[in-house]
Amino acid sequence: MSGHDWLTVISIFGAAFTMAAGAIGAAVGESRIAAAAMDALARQPDESGSITRTLFVSLAMVESTAIFCLVISLILLFANPFAAS
Repeated sequence: MSGHDWLTVISIFGAAFTMAAGAIGAAVGESRIAAAAMDALARQPDESGSITRTLFVSLAMVESTAIFCLVISLILLFANPFAAS
């Protein structure tokens, strides 16, 4: 295998690892946020509007991490800055 082939293989595994870590991290974070929001709603139902608004903002922030991982993976797969043309 040439150096270019190794770079391609390493880029593919790097993209796969980046997506796996980003997806798992986002899933764990979102589940913890949702559990905390449900607990807060059970304790203070009168504050449901404020809790729900904060829940959705928090979920959007966590999901942005997974989107950044997707962007990095796509760059590694299709516009690899390490590969010489």
